[in-house]
Amino acid sequence: MAYKISDACLACGSCVPECPVGAISEGEPYTIDEGKCSDCGACAETCPAEAIAHA
Repeated sequence: MAYKISDACLACGSCVPECPVGAISEGEPYTIDEGKCSDCGACAETCPAEAIAHA
């Protein structure tokens, strides 16, 4: 199950370097490519807004 970024996203960018497969794209809110997401959870652990969770 891939992760998804909610509207609570602050667009701070802290999740982008944590993604080992480059699945996160910038935007408002940022988005995660479900096809690339490896379900590791690194992005969710680093999100200060707790905006990332399983889809």
